[in-house]
Amino acid sequence: MFSLFVLMLERGGLIIILAYLLINIPYLKNVLVNRYQMSAKLKLIILFSLFVFISNFTGVEISQNQMIENQFVTELSAGSALANTRVLTIGVSGLIGGSSVGVVVGLISATMRFFQGGRDVHIYMISSILIGLFSGYFGSKSMKKNMYPSASEGLVLGVLMEAIQMICIFIFGSDYIESWSLIQFIALPMMLTNSIGTGIFMSIIETTLRQEEQTKAVQTHDVLQLANRTMPYFRSGLNKESCEKAAQTIQQFMKVDAVSITNQERILAHVGAASDHHIPTTEILTELSKKVLQTGEISEVHSQEEIGCNHSGCPLEAAIVIPLKSKQKTVGTLKMYFTDKNKLTFVERQLAEGLGNIFSQQIELGEVEWQSRLLQDAEIKSLQSQVNPHFFFNTINTISALIRIDSEKARSLLIQLSNFFRSNLTGARTNLIPLTKELEQVEAFRTLEEARFPDRYQLEVQYDKELEQVLLPPFLIQVLVENAYRHAFKGRKKDNRVLVSIRRQGESIRISVQDNGAGITPEVLGKLGKEIVHSEKGSGSAIENLNKRLLSLFGENAQLQFESTHKGTTIFCVIGRREIEEEKDAYANRR
Repeated sequence: MFSLFVLMLERGGLIIILAYLLINIPYLKNVLVNRYQMSAKLKLIILFSLFVFISNFTGVEISQNQMIENQFVTELSAGSALANTRVLTIGVSGLIGGSSVGVVVGLISATMRFFQGGRDVHIYMISSILIGLFSGYFGSKSMKKNMYPSASEGLVLGVLMEAIQMICIFIFGSDYIESWSLIQFIALPMMLTNSIGTGIFMSIIETTLRQEEQTKAVQTHDVLQLANRTMPYFRSGLNKESCEKAAQTIQQFMKVDAVSITNQERILAHVGAASDHHIPTTEILTELSKKVLQTGEISEVHSQEEIGCNHSGCPLEAAIVIPLKSKQKTVGTLKMYFTDKNKLTFVERQLAEGLGNIFSQQIELGEVEWQSRLLQDAEIKSLQSQVNPHFFFNTINTISALIRIDSEKARSLLIQLSNFFRSNLTGARTNLIPLTKELEQVEAFRTLEEARFPDRYQLEVQYDKELEQVLLPPFLIQVLVENAYRHAFKGRKKDNRVLVSIRRQGESIRISVQDNGAGITPEVLGKLGKEIVHSEKGSGSAIENLNKRLLSLFGENAQLQFESTHKGTTIFCVIGRREIEEEKDAYANRR
């Protein structure tokens, strides 16, 4: 009995070794993952039919409770039985593929066993089908849970499936005494062998798939981390600075020998091996990159000749080139190079292809954001253009009134107005100007109003010197001061004070204009900044216009706030602190 157990273990070991080799083939892994599909079930039937063939023809012939060792059993004598690993094969097929796979493999096994002959061959045909149904039932239950039976479940089911065969031998055997004698001789070795084999088989599948999931989890984590790190670079567009930083990050995460990024014409960044001749800003060197730009298809090569670099001594032996696309148009390439062609595997290709899709989406999102910003800029400039006439016509009226009274002063004011608008046209190229420029505009407005209404208004400006270069929207303070002059004092000819204050508030800047006027009625106060408020002294659009610009440039938190009583009104806003150099960098990076 022990000798039979050892021989059966040898046969079972052969099946398990084959299973291990096959399960580690990517094609067959894919079959296991898609085992619910009919095409996968057909492949599983073919695979386990091969195992059944090996099981049946490598069995041990038993005659009168004696083992007859043959290397390959094709035909049995009339009184012989066959001890083999058929139950292991049928059982595992059902546990993996479900009822349909288990039954079909059982039928194929039964047919093979029938042609081998031997005593009471019909028994094994019946048991094969029953074992296929039994294992398929448990396999189908596991499939509904999207799981595989565990190794421990495999051990138990292996014993039960072999027990089914022993029961069939006892019930359907032609001679109960001989059947019982055969059961006593083979039952324990067969149960142990098939139980251990089923458990190991399921353990191999369970371990392999777990490792696959762990590998995917690690890869997914790396890809997400890499995508997160490179997001600001690709979203700022394909330029030398952003691409160089992106290439360095990709090389660090992907562990490749070199990374290169191009646009449609030039190398924008090259990090790693061959950087002595793959130099940024030069024209694209390799024919491989030119081909990918033309076709828009990913390309993988495993030789220097296929890379197509004309530089002698180039160490690059393999490469994968991914097209970078925006709106279905190829705008550049991402290239990963290897100095050892064996390092470029299926895994690297899959990762590179996924990253290429992510990077392309980032580039496209960057383009959308940039277009949105251009649209926003156009809208803000349109709003600014509405401010200029408002201030311009009021000033012209002032100068017009002075021409007959004091022509020299009118001439001086006209020159100052000319300088003011020249400066304004220069500043109109951007949506933000330094505080110093804005205060010059406020001073120009004060001077012009002082010429028209001597000693009527008192304007005081308080600000921290360190804030002179902070950026704010053009006309922000001037519009608020003008609004106070026009509407706060209601014909009052003296003691009209306006205080402008620009102070730090944490990391932000608080800008306020306060007057000691008559205040604003609650009805009007609720509309200010939200809609046009018509008045006798203007179109009523200046405050609404200004509020729109603040919201567009700085967000909801920057909108105008209003505090008003019968003793006066304060209008203020809190904007994020921006410096001149920061704004220049933002535009330069996009270019």
